[in-house]
Amino acid sequence: MNRRNFLGTCATIAGAAVLPACRVIPSKGNAALDTTAFTALRRFVETPFGRIASVERGMGPAALFLHGFPLNGLQWRGSLEHLSPYRRCLAPDLMGLGYTEVSEQQALSPQAQADMLVAFLDSLAIPSVDLVANDSGGTIAQLFAAQHPNRVRTMLLTNCDVHENSPPAQMRNSINAAKAGTYDQKIQRHLDDRVYARSEKGIIGSAYMNPANVTDDVIEYYFRPLVASPLRKSQLNRYLSAHEPNPLIAIEPALRRLNVPTRMVWGTADPLFPVVWATWLDETLPESRGIRLVEGGKLFWPEERPEVIAEEARALWGV
Repeated sequence: MNRRNFLGTCATIAGAAVLPACRVIPSKGNAALDTTAFTALRRFVETPFGRIASVERGMGPAALFLHGFPLNGLQWRGSLEHLSPYRRCLAPDLMGLGYTEVSEQQALSPQAQADMLVAFLDSLAIPSVDLVANDSGGTIAQLFAAQHPNRVRTMLLTNCDVHENSPPAQMRNSINAAKAGTYDQKIQRHLDDRVYARSEKGIIGSAYMNPANVTDDVIEYYFRPLVASPLRKSQLNRYLSAHEPNPLIAIEPALRRLNVPTRMVWGTADPLFPVVWATWLDETLPESRGIRLVEGGKLFWPEERPEVIAEEARALWGV
């Protein structure tokens, strides 16, 4: 793999397009829909894969927001508020996560998720989208773009699986637990013990810059549906297990041919997806628009910094 030390050569990588990555972005507030308002906006789209829960804001060309694991479309609530004046913004819940309803037999792999998104967009008569993705949603976004390039106008990728780093090695214990059918117990612990959830050992504490700002109702919205029934627990475990084997190695040739303007916006404090992988994308994608770094950003920084997502999306969209 062709790597380079991005942090050590920030001023020289990809010319002026990547220079904004070197500055620290000051923290701002997150004016977003609360969980009650978001719930009220939730609708279901009927597809051959099942009933896909989704929240939609705005009008015009569509933008599709793909959330991380084990979150759901709520992750993008702030971005939807910022960007709905410019796009028809859709934040679906992926199969096996959130409030989407699929059968026990439904495959939940990244490829199945990408196939579901095709059917989801077809059901809404949407021919093409601007993709915005985080974490395992980034895996699905790359598969979708590589296999359906004519349906993607632009792609904005934040910290996510890339090439050989899918899934990241740090997920080994979680994937083993999922294969054993016990990962749902970790999610239940987050619901039972909010101190643990916000600690360094919990998902909230490890993946957010300011875990104290993740309220109890947000934790409930994310995690409660995942353990709501034996079926949902099984689907949670199968979703995580299905990230092996790595689905991204095979699409490298397609990514090298992908003529979709793509921008990487990457948190610098994420041990799962370090900046070198943003650099790999920048070097691999022929229509890369460079990298912007979010200093101190952890895995789920896009939820905390929707104004950064909105600024970068508007620039990429030309609005």
